[in-house]
Parts: sequence; C-alpha cells; structure tokens
Amino acid sequence: MLLTLFSGENEGLLFGVFGVIIILFLLVDLGFFHKAHQKVSQREALLQSLFWVAVSVCYGVVIYFYGEGPTASFEFFSAYVTEKALSIDNIFVILLILRYFNVKEEYYHNILFWGILGAIVFRAIFIFVGAFLIAQFHWILYIFGAFLIYSGVKIFSEEGDMEIEPEKNPVMKWARKIFPFTTNTADGKFWVKENGKRLFTPLFLVIILIESTDLIFAVDSIPAAFAISQNEFVIYTSNIFAVMGLRAMFFLLANVLDKFYLLQKGLSVVLIFIGAKMMLEMEILQDALGTIFGVEHISIPIFLSFGVIIFLLFASIVLSLIFPKKPELVESEH
Repeated sequence: MLLTLFSGENEGLLFGVFGVIIILFLLVDLGFFHKAHQKVSQREALLQSLFWVAVSVCYGVVIYFYGEGPTASFEFFSAYVTEKALSIDNIFVILLILRYFNVKEEYYHNILFWGILGAIVFRAIFIFVGAFLIAQFHWILYIFGAFLIYSGVKIFSEEGDMEIEPEKNPVMKWARKIFPFTTNTADGKFWVKENGKRLFTPLFLVIILIESTDLIFAVDSIPAAFAISQNEFVIYTSNIFAVMGLRAMFFLLANVLDKFYLLQKGLSVVLIFIGAKMMLEMEILQDALGTIFGVEHISIPIFLSFGVIIFLLFASIVLSLIFPKKPELVESEH
C-alpha cells in the first residue's frame, strides 16, 4: 500500500517536503515559541491561522505544478476546506472539555499541541487502513457515501448546542481505572511524582478525552475525504494541514462560534452533497440515469465539487451574519 502512496509523479518528493514542513514547525512551535505556558492572543491566533492557510495553499499549488496536475490539486483543496469546516464542531467540543475541567487558558496551547500530535498519528492509521480496505473492497466507498448522507441529514436536523458529560464517557472511566490520578494540576504538567509514585494530572485526562473526540470526528472527516479523492497522498496531506491549523483556529473562533450558527447547516448540506456524489458512481445508478437522460456516464467534475463546497460554506457564514441568532436564543443555550 505504501507503494501506491509514492507511485504518482513526484509524490515521494512532495511527501518528503510535507514531512519536513510538519516536523519543523512542530519543533519550532513547542521548542521556541511556546517554551513557557502562556495565553495565546487573538492577534497571534490570527497570524498563525493566516500562516497555515498560506502554507496549505502554497502546497496545493505545488501539487498542481509538480504533482499530478489540476485534478489532484483541486482534490487537495476540496478535502482541505471540508476538513477545515468539519473542525468547527471539533473546536466546540474541545472548548467544552477545557471549560468542564476548568483548565487555565495558558495551558490551552500545550494541551492542543499534544492533541494534534496524536491526531497526526491516528489519522494516518485511519487513512491508510481505509485505503487498503477500499483497494480490496471497492464497494466500501458506497457505504461511506450512504454514511455521509446519513450524517448530513442527522446534523441538519439537530437543534441547539451539543452537551458533553465526561463523567459518563467510557474512555474516561477506562483511563481512571488504568492510570493513577492526582487532583494536582502541577503547573501544566501531565504527570508528577508524589512519594516516589508517578501520578497523572487532570490535564492528562483532558488530552485523552480530546484524542478520543478527534477519533469520533474522524469517522465523518475521513470518509468525506475518500469521497473527494482515493489518493492517500492527497487525503493525508490535506487532512493534516487542516489539523495543523486547528489550534490557531481554536483560539481565533472560541469566543465567536455562536455568530456562525448556520455553518453547521451548511456543513450538513456539504456532507450530503459529497455522499451523493460518491453514491452516483454506483453502477446501478449510472445505468438508471443513463436510461433516463440517454448518456453513457454521469459524473460531477472535481472543479464543480470544489465550487459547490466553497459556495455552501461561504453562504452559511454570510447568512449567519445577515440573520444573526436572536439574543434570547443565545442566552437559552448557555
């Protein structure tokens, strides 16, 4: 399977460049810019967000000229934008977890850093296992498509903000049985030694919950990426670039998420559209549509898909600002 990852023109080199970018900025971020615990300002969050968007756009352009051309490039941008949008719900849940445990804001960055590091590893496993299964059983793609349509309809019908109950979370119950914990936050550390015994702090528990949350959201985002492209290189790089910008987007949007309340509806329509696009490739549907419209094969070009995704997300943001949520509804949800 790894051979397929590097089979495209220059993909091995591009993947190496991708690895260098990610590792370099992880090391610089933790080892230089955030050695000490500190609160991330809105200005810093904005600059970091713009930086990761710029790096991602540049990488997509490089794929266009030095990878497999415009199709792979537009697949990269489509998967990247979709993952970015799906991250909004992820940000909201992470914020709920941090507030539930009364985590100090100066510890947010360090927690999110290690959470994203775990996401890089687990999403790689998800993507490559998914690619292997699809290579062996192509019909799994149609299951992905049906699941995305179901998820989109479910999200669209949901009303109000989600709630979390960490004390009922099975992962949290399991962690407390396996690991010895202390109530001491230990100045942002994840474990301490007390009386010669290593104990884990509440912040370590927060990391576990955030990682498990990301795995749950990956159940939507990974099938969505496969609906856009079956190229593991495109899927993984676009996914990780979106995840790398998640921390900055968290600090940027944490206090204004309520303003974009229609974004969830727009995202649900995106999932339905992507799922329907995948289901359209089914032979039985192609035969039926071919009979009705008198054409041999009906497909939605990736360029059109990218335009539809951008339009739906942009429209939901604009409509959220034009028709803001009524103050009494915002108060009732908090």
